[in-house]
Amino acid sequence: MLEYDLGGTDLAAVRFAISPLTELALSLRTWQDPGRFPVHLPWLAATRHARDGLDTELLVALSNERLSLPDFLTPRPQTPLTRFADELGVVSATPAAVVLEDLAEVHPGGLPRALQGPTARVLGRTVTALADYWTACFEPWWPRMRAVLEADVVHRGRTTARAGTSAMFTDLAPEVSLVGDVVRVSSGSAHLRRRITAGEGLTLVPSLFTRTTVGPFDTEEAPLLVYPARGAGTVWQADRSGGPEALTAILGEARARLITLLESPASSTELGVRLGVTTSAVNQHLRALRDAGLLTSARHGRSVLYLRSELGDALLAGSLG
Repeated sequence: MLEYDLGGTDLAAVRFAISPLTELALSLRTWQDPGRFPVHLPWLAATRHARDGLDTELLVALSNERLSLPDFLTPRPQTPLTRFADELGVVSATPAAVVLEDLAEVHPGGLPRALQGPTARVLGRTVTALADYWTACFEPWWPRMRAVLEADVVHRGRTTARAGTSAMFTDLAPEVSLVGDVVRVSSGSAHLRRRITAGEGLTLVPSLFTRTTVGPFDTEEAPLLVYPARGAGTVWQADRSGGPEALTAILGEARARLITLLESPASSTELGVRLGVTTSAVNQHLRALRDAGLLTSARHGRSVLYLRSELGDALLAGSLG
């Protein structure tokens, strides 16, 4: 049982945040036991070859047979707009003593070979491995993941406004409740971990890669609960909905669907996942639509994002009229 005592003003200071690094770290558990995370099998299959070039020995060693992870990999995010690079910077600045303590919590019987050696070298290798993993397997799909996580945060806010904070906590997960000013998270362990937040507040972080609500190993860490996000089961579902019939008759089904979807920016990789087709096939259609003036494009980091243009908006509106 984990309890956070939110006395004073802390109950009103509960905040939501989204953590790219927490998602990345928790996703490592799908490598070791994919059967426990069946909704992510499409993503695991799509990234199989990309994982071949990663430091898999180190990444697998970060968790144990219980799928626990060291606390320093999940620093408390500050806002729903947290960036991966900023969080990775926090990890890279973790004191050596904290790294050693957190790794020992996960591997009390002794560290795996990949985690042995000078702490600075282990931490540097960990940061590099996580950065490479993000680029190869997460960055192309992150906009889709973030959309589901943001939708969950909006839902929690509406629940709080409509039914109150207690109802919001009850709705997080079956094991979570608010009793007075105390947030309780039940677990299979009879051991009670209790923390008075004392002005620090509590941060709630939705995740696609957890089935239960979890907090830090060490209750002296910043008050944090990671809980299962709504909609995790739909994140990898292909979007089979077609475009308007009139638009489909002009452009064809694939291009009509793209025009309909691109109300907000998206990359070709993300669109391929949503439509259940290859990235190369999507790129052909995107180039044709952009050349016709129906889409705009702009580079964002390593990705090119596409968006419906004003002409595309007018065409879609006309087909719906």
